[in-house]
Amino acid sequence: KTTRKMKQNLFWGAGYNFIAIPLAAGILAPIGITLSPALGAILMSVSTVVVAINAILLRLDPN
Repeated sequence: KTTRKMKQNLFWGAGYNFIAIPLAAGILAPIGITLSPALGAILMSVSTVVVAINAILLRLDPN
């Protein structure tokens, strides 16, 4: 169970970074898609909260 949670958290964190970092760097800016620093900070916080909640759910799992 712990290994499964670790993989889920790794997937979430890596997936966020794979998408958000290039957007914040402006890779899609030529076509008008950008990520403001404030929105990037909010998304990073949400990512951290999701990973933490996912880890806490391991403790709450009755099986």
